[in-house]
Amino acid sequence: MAHVPPNELIFISPSNDKVFHQPGEPIKCKWRESLTTHIPSPHCSHDWKQKYPKLVFPDVLSMIGNTPMVKLNNIPKSAGVECNIYAKCEFVNPGGSVKDRMVKRIFEDAERQGLIKPGMTIIEQSSGNTGIAVALICALKGYKCIIVMSEKISGEKEAVITSLGASVVRCPVNAPLDAPDGMWGAAHRLRNEIPNSFIFDQFSHPGNPLTHYDTTALEILDQLDNKVDMIVFGGGTGGTVTGIGRKFREVSPHTKLVGFDPVGSKYACPASLNETDVTFFEIEGIGYTVVPPTLDQGVMDYWIKTTDLEALPMCRRLMREEGLLVGMSSGAALVAALKAAKGLKKGQNCVIMLPDSIRNYMTKFVSDRWMDAKGYQPCENKYNVWWWNQKVSDIKYNTPLIVNTTDSLEKALNLLQSQKRNEAAVVESNRNLVGTVDIPTIQNKILSQTLKPSDPVDRCTSRILPKLTKDSILGRAYRIIENDHFAIVIETTGSGGNKIETPIGVIYGEDIFNYAATKQN
Repeated sequence: MAHVPPNELIFISPSNDKVFHQPGEPIKCKWRESLTTHIPSPHCSHDWKQKYPKLVFPDVLSMIGNTPMVKLNNIPKSAGVECNIYAKCEFVNPGGSVKDRMVKRIFEDAERQGLIKPGMTIIEQSSGNTGIAVALICALKGYKCIIVMSEKISGEKEAVITSLGASVVRCPVNAPLDAPDGMWGAAHRLRNEIPNSFIFDQFSHPGNPLTHYDTTALEILDQLDNKVDMIVFGGGTGGTVTGIGRKFREVSPHTKLVGFDPVGSKYACPASLNETDVTFFEIEGIGYTVVPPTLDQGVMDYWIKTTDLEALPMCRRLMREEGLLVGMSSGAALVAALKAAKGLKKGQNCVIMLPDSIRNYMTKFVSDRWMDAKGYQPCENKYNVWWWNQKVSDIKYNTPLIVNTTDSLEKALNLLQSQKRNEAAVVESNRNLVGTVDIPTIQNKILSQTLKPSDPVDRCTSRILPKLTKDSILGRAYRIIENDHFAIVIETTGSGGNKIETPIGVIYGEDIFNYAATKQN
């Protein structure tokens, strides 16, 4: 073990304890107190300056950081924004995202402090990019690796992680975080089951925001000659918000700090901004319903909420109008920046982060079929078929098989098999649709002993499902069925917190085919 100064804080996440700790437990950081008391920092400091000015590196990890910045031209001009908008291109890091910075730091600190050594198993909960960075560094340094992530995260991220030799454990989208199959619960369970394992826990690790406090913030200032009038960024684990925000509060207090947060997340302040009936958002890597200790919400001047419907088409625009092949949260960042920067003048500078690239989303917003199915762009009738713009109400659809969230998996499986159906709509007691469940998923969960036959259907429900109404066009139904093999038709009553979406039908590909063939004949 390298020399560790006696006053240096050695952080071990509570996730490594035998007893489970609820996510979001506060960690007592004395940063604000230190602004007036000038108490010394208990953390080590990392140098941000480029060690290899000719860009010839001794290894891959030396390439992390010192990312380029590019000015956006066409989109700000079309939006009538007068100031300069610069984007920091974090997707050029070796692992493809901003998370490389943080993972490199916490790895190096943990090794230097004697907390980990090659041969151990590193377990980490992630929305994908941290998982890729952890898997990459584990592969280089000789560690085993298990990444725990939500089922909503793209298959591309899982493919990269497993190709690096790591394993992936998926968790249901709406599973309670502390449940055995929730992100934190699953990671903690694995930590107790696997000897010689360790969890960094990016959601509570001080090295997460410190990475950006020590490096990213100072890079931005250097690149723009200390002329930064506004920064607009979102929070996933909160590292960039907290780290960059705190450094700018110290060295550039005039800079406006603006946070953006997806509708459905709980990060924005004041809390009234988060009031919504939205329970799911597609954007990956930003926003959660529990505020992690690494996120200092109050360091922002104000917050802006963004929607999938705004952000995902903006990702497409960044590709087509700026030539930037970037990921989901980059679209949300620019949507928020265009709103926030309206108050800036010509010559002033606004900065956004581009955290990752399109590599992780080829089957999501990069795909026209996916965008059509999700309703984020108009369904174009490319082949000019006569039935495309007909209404769902024009065809004869099937009555959905319905199970309750509290029904047992055994009861649901017996019902599906007796009715010779593969899937059923899952509803709450008030008949509100929450998702679907199918035979293969139930069987796999029981066979893998992840769930028991007596467990409620709610534990096995897929909540990622595009929904149709009677007024939806058949073209969109077709797009959904291309991916999911069926589409649920709903009827909506009430609004806000009283909104109920009742399943009234299910459409299969053969239903559209039979309608088209019969009418055509």
